[in-house]
Amino acid sequence: MGIHQFMADYKRVWEGQDKHGFAALFTPDGVYHNTPFQVQTGPVELAAYWARIELQRDISLRYEVLAETATETATETATGGVAHWHVEYQVASEELFKIWAASTGTGLPDRQPGDPLPRLILDGMMTAEFTAEGLCREARIWWHSMVDTR
Repeated sequence: MGIHQFMADYKRVWEGQDKHGFAALFTPDGVYHNTPFQVQTGPVELAAYWARIELQRDISLRYEVLAETATETATETATGGVAHWHVEYQVASEELFKIWAASTGTGLPDRQPGDPLPRLILDGMMTAEFTAEGLCREARIWWHSMVDTR
């Protein structure tokens, strides 16, 4: 697997809300940096982190692969790459809204009791490295989010 297949699978598991499918994209000791300071390692942590997608509805992800790399050593050929991704979804629970607000560093936007939960937009970049067997060894994402005001 290279970055093109990984991003197609990333889209599939996010839109399909498949936490175990997400974990299966990685090696048994695979690492996912969902921010520069938070890391999930291995299938249990990866699936637990990805479980938050169960609190999203009407998910739409698009991406563009910006670069693909190949590295050869005496014992292994590995690939990697860089992609830009953009996702929009409807927040489906107060729990997810609070997780999102805490992760943005901006606090909770003004909402009155009974106001509908917002639709969010996340835009980000990913770098990833893959083994010769086609699994992700390490992925790093950087992203920003905002409430969809359209």
